[in-house]
Amino acid sequence: MTTPPNSGPAESLRVTTGPLPASAKRYAAIRISSGPYSEDIRAPYREISLHPSSGEPPVRVYDTSGPYTDPDTQIDVHAGLAPIRSSWLTARGDTISYEGRAIRPEDNGRAPDKRLVPEFPMRRPPLQGKSGRPVTQLEYARAGIITSEMAYVAARENLGREQRLSEAAERLADGEAFGAAIPEIITPEFVRSEIALGRAIIPANINHPELEPMIIGRNFLVKINANIGNSAVTSSVEEEIEKMVWAIRWGADTVMDLSTGRNIHNIRDWIIRNAPVPIGTVPIYQALEKVGGDPDRLDWEVYRDTLIEQCEQGVDYFTIHAGVRLSYIHLTARRVTGIVSRGGSIMARWMLSKHRESFLYERFDEICDIMRRYDVSFSLGDGL
Repeated sequence: MTTPPNSGPAESLRVTTGPLPASAKRYAAIRISSGPYSEDIRAPYREISLHPSSGEPPVRVYDTSGPYTDPDTQIDVHAGLAPIRSSWLTARGDTISYEGRAIRPEDNGRAPDKRLVPEFPMRRPPLQGKSGRPVTQLEYARAGIITSEMAYVAARENLGREQRLSEAAERLADGEAFGAAIPEIITPEFVRSEIALGRAIIPANINHPELEPMIIGRNFLVKINANIGNSAVTSSVEEEIEKMVWAIRWGADTVMDLSTGRNIHNIRDWIIRNAPVPIGTVPIYQALEKVGGDPDRLDWEVYRDTLIEQCEQGVDYFTIHAGVRLSYIHLTARRVTGIVSRGGSIMARWMLSKHRESFLYERFDEICDIMRRYDVSFSLGDGL
């Protein structure tokens, strides 16, 4: 059941919509099946019209813009995007809803009431995996199960592929494969196999049903990430959603929310509910805000609470600097720029102050257990 929170109505928010120049939003109809469940869905693509003098047909390209470039879709950021994955998750029956943690003042940087961004108008109870049941795309793949997400990304990877292959046959024949084995047509089984082998991931938190699934891997199309985020200087829902919309209009496959100021929780909720692409974060940033910006006050309990908070919201992947260890810090002493990773420098400061090993390293197994329950993917930060 979806229930509205207690906070008052948000101001009217508008974002950029409409087709891109010389382009039209198109959909390929496909049928996905997983066990007894089947459903007809539409995989999006962008059709670019060429000048009549070229004598060439329109070009199909991969599209990341979601419904924001579809003139037939009415966008209402207060309602969020349609939860296209909800029926898939329900059909699998491997998740369970629960009450979830309460939103606390520190989640939003203790922003005063007059500066507190309103909560997203609708809140779903969070989902987590049932005990003893598979919930991650990796577990399904290794069990030989092709999920709806796998079928969806296979369809997206294939759009326009036949046209490009026929044009590039000679270049492909002369190219160096470097050990890759990419089939001419991407099948759901190939997607499953690549995930099972650990060569690809589908970042898809079970609490992000608005997501249009995509895949990252060596044998798939190149993907692009874009970074956005509010700061202590500015903190606006409209600005952050607009940043996300412009990022995906111009081809960002994933978006990282690197917010560091107040209202982090509420603004992230607005972003995720309106995001058709995977959203990533660096949880240590928000954990640091919760302790007033003082790395010495960080601990595992604060970090763990932040992980669960963001998992329940629907964050699809975390950057975690678990590889920065106490014994490595002295190696950076003679570097001209020192430690250039913000997350790594936060943990280095904590380790030097406490003279202890990183809790991200020591608690890595627990971090894995938390992320597994929600199917959140790792982006392991180098931290240096």
